[in-house]
Amino acid sequence: MKKKTVIMIVILFLLNGQAIHASTNISYKIEMLPWEEVNKVLPKYSKFTVLDMETGKKFNVQRRAGSHHADVQPLTPKDTKIMKKIYGGKWSWKRRAIIVISKDQWIAGSMHGMPHGAGALKNNFPGHFCIHFYGSTTHRTNAMDLSHMLMIFKASGKLEEYLSMASPYETVEAYIAGLKQQDLFISKLISVQKFNWKPVLGKIENVRITRMPILPAEDLKQEISMDVPVEIDWFIKNKGRQHYRGEIHLMRFSTMEGWKIDSDSFLKENHLKN
Repeated sequence: MKKKTVIMIVILFLLNGQAIHASTNISYKIEMLPWEEVNKVLPKYSKFTVLDMETGKKFNVQRRAGSHHADVQPLTPKDTKIMKKIYGGKWSWKRRAIIVISKDQWIAGSMHGMPHGAGALKNNFPGHFCIHFYGSTTHRTNAMDLSHMLMIFKASGKLEEYLSMASPYETVEAYIAGLKQQDLFISKLISVQKFNWKPVLGKIENVRITRMPILPAEDLKQEISMDVPVEIDWFIKNKGRQHYRGEIHLMRFSTMEGWKIDSDSFLKENHLKN
C-alpha cells in the first residue's frame, strides 16, 4: 500500500475519534491534553512532528519559546516547504486542526500559518508560528481563542460532542468561526442543509460578530427553534467590507439534540449563495 494511502486511512480514523492500531500493536490514541501537561511533555527546544488533519501532510518542528502556548519553527527548509503547501502556498492566520506526534504520544492541537516575531533556525521561515493545545491562551487574553479551541476539539474527535451540548449562542459563534477559518468540516457539521460549501468559503476573507444579545440559558432549555439577532462584519473577496444586521435561524429536532443553523437563508441574505 502506498504511503499516501496509509496516511489518509489514518486521517479517517482520526476524524472519527478512534484509536489507531499499528501492525506493531502500539495503540495510537489522540489525547486532548491540557496545556499545563503539554508544557512539560514538549519543553523548550524539544522536537516533534506536526500532522495536518485535512491534507495528511507531516513536517518537523522545534519549540523555541512560549509560556501560554508553544512558539515553534519548522526544523529545515524542507519542513517549511511542506508547511507552506498545507496552506496552499500562502502564509495565513487561518487555524488548522493538527496532531502533534512526540515519541508514542499523539496530542490534539491547532496551528496557524503566519510567520511572525523572531526565528533562529536556518529553515527559510521568517520567524515562528504558534501551536495551541487545550487550555492555551493568546498573548493578549487569558481565555482560549475560539477558533483554536474548535480545531483542538476537531483534532481530538470531540467536536460533535461539544456542539451537542452547546447553547444556541455558542453554536452561532462556532458557525461563524468555521466560516472565518474556511473550515469545511465545521460548516457542514453545524448546517441544516447539505450543499457545495467550497465556493461559499472561498469568498470569505474574514468575518466577525459585532453584536449578539444573549438570553439566559435556562430560558432556552425547552426551545427547539429560535431566531438569534446578530450584527456581523464580513470581508468578502473582491467586494470588501459588508455589514449584516438580521437574524440567524436555529433549530433542533428535540431538546436532547444539538442546535443546527439554517445556512440556506442566512447565506442568501448575505449574498454568499444563490
